[in-house]
Amino acid sequence: MKVGKLDWNELKQLIENNRSVNREDVRVKSGIGEDCSVISFGSLECVVSTDPITGADKNIGRLAVHINCNDIAASGAEPVGLLVTILAPETATLEEISEIMREIDEETKKLNVEILGGHTEVTRAVNKIVVSCTAIGKIKAMKAVTTAGAKIGDDIIVTKSLCLEGSSILANDYSQRASQVLTPEELLEAINYIDKLSVVEEGIAAGKIGANSMHDITEGGVLGALWEMAKASNMGFLVYEEKMPISEITRRLCKHFKIDPLKFISSGSMLITAENGQEFVHLLQRCGIKSTIIGKITEGKGILVDANKVENEVCPPERDELFLI
Repeated sequence: MKVGKLDWNELKQLIENNRSVNREDVRVKSGIGEDCSVISFGSLECVVSTDPITGADKNIGRLAVHINCNDIAASGAEPVGLLVTILAPETATLEEISEIMREIDEETKKLNVEILGGHTEVTRAVNKIVVSCTAIGKIKAMKAVTTAGAKIGDDIIVTKSLCLEGSSILANDYSQRASQVLTPEELLEAINYIDKLSVVEEGIAAGKIGANSMHDITEGGVLGALWEMAKASNMGFLVYEEKMPISEITRRLCKHFKIDPLKFISSGSMLITAENGQEFVHLLQRCGIKSTIIGKITEGKGILVDANKVENEVCPPERDELFLI
């Protein structure tokens, strides 16, 4: 099998063929594009999500915290706790595992998220350290935002800049190659993109403002996230390549590594749909959050208008560009 997430048809089949129990208190259930499940507990709801770190070699503790807490924030919920599983090969050292836990502790402290427990094991089943976390959040009953909530006519909004996570991984894990196109100052800036990976602030703010749907942009990049959102909502979209917020540093890195930035792992950016995009962008700006309107939710197909004004249908997400290096 190919490296990366299973394709849409494979994943859809796995989900549909292996869900024998359907509890009434599970209000939002597993599905394509839905990274979180929502469980009802009366006046409050519990939001849960889980994800591993497999594509990076450095900063995996920091990445593990943010990609999981970001999923919770994409529901508009507050992350409360984190369960951590570390699987290490026989070649790993206690110092390496300790460094990962130090990173996790440091990042959870910033978010006021408690480490609830987990599991740590040395095993022959892996050839490098794998970190997988489960995040747990809370929100008032019936207030959770889903990926499936997009409505026709909604403006599509992206926060911050795309490819922050991918650019940081390139600068950290492939620094010699990256330094061929970046100055030392630019390389350091790209490395420090890791400090911008949390979307907890904008997720909670957008939930309060009134987002119809949200999805954090991870593997598969913005096009993958758009496709998943559209599929979950049974909608289409029209977006414009020229409107995508991509830094010059990221553009140079992507060109050098022959990467499509629109399909590149992009934790640090939230995809939001809302009825009045301009007002929404203004309100986010008042919260100190930069955001950009990139298109609209439509009926029918997902369409990207490229730099040459040509309309291209967006296909289901495949392997992230990171796995093609």
